[in-house]
Amino acid sequence: MKTSGLDVHKDSIFCAIYNGKENSEVNEYSTTTPNIRLMGEYLQREGVKRVAMESTSTYWVPIWDILLEMGFEQTLVNPFLIKQMPGRKSDVKDAQWIATLLHKGLLGSSVVPSPKIQELRTYTRKYTKLQEQKTRSLQKMDRLMVMSGIRIGSCMSSLGTKSVMNIITALIAGESDPVQLEKLVYGNTANKRSGKLREALSGNMKEHHRVQLEWEKEEYDLFEKQTQLCMRRMYEICNEHFSQEMEYLQTIPGVSHISSMIIIAETGADMRIFETSGKITGWAGLRPRNDESAGKYKSTATTKGNKYLRSVLVQVAWAASRMKNSYYMEKFNRLAMRKSRKKALIALARKLLTVAWHILRDKRPYNPQLVHVYDPVKVTAKIAYHKREIERTEKLLS
Repeated sequence: MKTSGLDVHKDSIFCAIYNGKENSEVNEYSTTTPNIRLMGEYLQREGVKRVAMESTSTYWVPIWDILLEMGFEQTLVNPFLIKQMPGRKSDVKDAQWIATLLHKGLLGSSVVPSPKIQELRTYTRKYTKLQEQKTRSLQKMDRLMVMSGIRIGSCMSSLGTKSVMNIITALIAGESDPVQLEKLVYGNTANKRSGKLREALSGNMKEHHRVQLEWEKEEYDLFEKQTQLCMRRMYEICNEHFSQEMEYLQTIPGVSHISSMIIIAETGADMRIFETSGKITGWAGLRPRNDESAGKYKSTATTKGNKYLRSVLVQVAWAASRMKNSYYMEKFNRLAMRKSRKKALIALARKLLTVAWHILRDKRPYNPQLVHVYDPVKVTAKIAYHKREIERTEKLLS
C-alpha cells in the first residue's frame, strides 16, 4: 500500500509518496484551500490511502480537516519523534522520510480529538486566557489607584469583588469623597470601625489617572463579557454531550464545575486512547522523567506535556489539599514533610489525574472508600523513629 508524507510549513506543503521500494518525486503545494484539495486529488489518483504529517503549530489543522473529508487515513506525528529517527533533514527529504517511516510502521500517532471536543477545547482555553487577562487588568487598575494615593487593595481580600468594582466606577465618574466611597463597600466592618478603610480611600486622583482607569475598566468589562459567553457555550456543549462525565468528575474533592469541563476538553473524556493511568499522567506532564544511565538518575524532573490540563490539575490539587479531614490534605502534609510543597502539589495532581482516569474509564462516581487511608500505626511508628533519631543526634552533640 502506498503511503504519503507531508512536510507542512506556513505557506507550503511538500508531498512525497512511498510505494514500499522507492520514493516518488516531491511535489510542492501552497497552503490555500484549493491547493490542498488539488493535493488530495493527486494522492487519490496515485492510490494513496494513508497520509502522515507533522503537527507543525496550527498549520496542520486545515490540511487535516480537508483530507479527512476526502477519506484519507491520517497520522499526526510529533516532530520530536521524527527527529529521533536517524535520517535526512531537508524540506524535500523530510517529506520522503515521513512517508517511508509511515510505510514501515515506525510512527506513533498523536491524539486528535473529535470535532465536538475541539470546539469545547476552543472555549475552555479561551476561558483560561481570559482569566489571566482579567487578573492583569485588575493589577493595572490597582496600580493606577495606588499612584493616586488610594490603597483599597490593602483592605480587601480580592480586587475582583463587587465592592472594588463599585469604587472604580465611582472614581471614573469623578467621585473623590472617601465618606461616599466607603458606603459602596459591603461588609469590611473591622476596617470601617477602625477608620482604616476611609484612610485607604482618601487619595488625590488626577485627570490622566482617571482616564487611564476608565480605559482599563473598559478592557476588564470586555474580558468579563467574553468570559460569560465562553462559559455559556461550555455549559451547553457539556450538558448536551458530557453531562454524565461532568457529574462524575465533580465528585472528586477539589473539582469544580469549571475544572470538570476543562478536564473533559483536554482529555476528550475517552480513556480508550490512554491504555493506563501512567500514559495520561505522562501526557499531561505530571510524571517524573525516566533519565537513567549506568545506574545513575540524571534527572527526575517532570516531563513536558499538556500545559492546560496540568495547570487545572494543580489548581484542583491545591483545593483538595485544603479540604479539612480529607485524605488529600493528609497526603499533601505527609509529602510536604520530606519534599518541597511545590513537588508535593505536583504529586497530588498526578494522583488526582489517576483518579479521574479511573472515573472516566469506568463511568462511575468517585468512591472515597476505595482510597487507601494511611495507617495511623505507621504514623506512630514514624514519630517514634524520628524521636529516637533526635535523641541520638543530641547525644552525639553533647
